[in-house]
Amino acid sequence: MTEIDEITRAFINAHKVARLATADRQGRPAVVPICYIFHERHVYSVIDQKPKDADIRSLKRLRNIRENPRVSLLIDDYSDDWSELRYVLISGNAELCEPGAMPDFEHSGVMALLRQKYPQYEAMPIEDSLLIKIAPVRIKRWSYSGW
Repeated sequence: MTEIDEITRAFINAHKVARLATADRQGRPAVVPICYIFHERHVYSVIDQKPKDADIRSLKRLRNIRENPRVSLLIDDYSDDWSELRYVLISGNAELCEPGAMPDFEHSGVMALLRQKYPQYEAMPIEDSLLIKIAPVRIKRWSYSGW
């Protein structure tokens, strides 16, 4: 895993939405927006109970991670004033964490942080939900006018 400096960590933590890119075994890409938290050295995203078209466990991003754990996560700012453009791109390895598979201290900390960042999770039973856990391998930070 790679280290994340404080400027990059602050940018990641200040944002609420990221784009998760996965690819299947044949390299066919898929990108979805996700809610996430950065905790310690990992990025976490819960598969919540929002209405979905299919069974949650058959979601394309989850199938892709099972076949190919290499993922990318894009967190960005867009502006019509291009001098304000910036992004952080995290490349890493993802794993799917079933309920009960993580140590209790890690799981409870992640759930608390998710609920703190996203008040909508207060009313959802996310404790028994699948988590995506991403271990960053490479982090690229870019800004049009510098950080």
